Amino acid sequence: MCLSPEEKIGTRETARTTGYEIMGLKIWLNDKLVDEKEATISVLDHGLLYGDGVFEGIRVYNGKIFELEAHIKRLYESARAIRLAVPMNRDQLIDAVKKTTEANNVVGGYIRLVVTRGIGTLGLNPFVCENSRVFVIADNIQLYPEEFYEKGMKVISASTVRNHPLALPPQVKSLNYLNNILAKIEALDNDVPESIMYNHEGYVAEATGDNVFIVKNGIIYTPPVEAGALEGITRAVVIRLAAQENLQVIERNLTRFDLYVCDEFFLTGTAAEVIGVVEIDGRVIGDGKPGPHTRLLRKKFYEYAHAKEK
Repeated sequence: MCLSPEEKIGTRETARTTGYEIMGLKIWLNDKLVDEKEATISVLDHGLLYGDGVFEGIRVYNGKIFELEAHIKRLYESARAIRLAVPMNRDQLIDAVKKTTEANNVVGGYIRLVVTRGIGTLGLNPFVCENSRVFVIADNIQLYPEEFYEKGMKVISASTVRNHPLALPPQVKSLNYLNNILAKIEALDNDVPESIMYNHEGYVAEATGDNVFIVKNGIIYTPPVEAGALEGITRAVVIRLAAQENLQVIERNLTRFDLYVCDEFFLTGTAAEVIGVVEIDGRVIGDGKPGPHTRLLRKKFYEYAHAKEK
């Protein structure tokens, strides 16, 4: 999807398309904004060495940060689950996110909020890390082509099994994304943008970066979090929007068979928003086009996300 003229305002996309000088980003690092070139992390940071940290990916629509409170809540819960102390309170963190967004004039774009364990030794012990680190990046975002939203996308089933929930709780949005990356490689090797991951019991968990929904006989189904799915912010919004339209949503374990024979299939996520799937593993979904529930929920999500503050 190409950025609209409004979304290009104040981002480096503006410079690329207008010829103006490209200005470096302003990055929030620990307790202040710094120039992009000064935003450095030590090679001894356990976030780099071991993927020890948590993050949030947050959208900006019309200059408004989307579901910021929900993202901050999930970040603190992820950090608490791995015994990572966030060195800022909620109000300070919200302020840092807002200031970073404003400093980069992001009207339509993406925020990456990261908390790392901090500088430690060449060993696994996290408690030798004296101070955790926070950084915030606000810039534009790479989105799926508009064609995917109009015609739907193809996916495959990944052979990479989703992390066991007792190994790493799926509710923790950690910096260690290798499990998802391996499944993403499978998708790209098969010339499709996404793959569906299954858990150790064979149930649907999630896509590599999105939550999974299907529609069968007018009822919407989505895997429960305990199946290995991240408790997505966009997922929660879509479930609320469906309820407002009197559409029934049921959290239930889904099998590969369920995906093969469903009437509709769509994914939700921060970058993807709501996007229809029209083929999986060579099996066509429905009539091969995004279905009515998918189109309705995409429309309602767009209206909700782009609504101007009163």
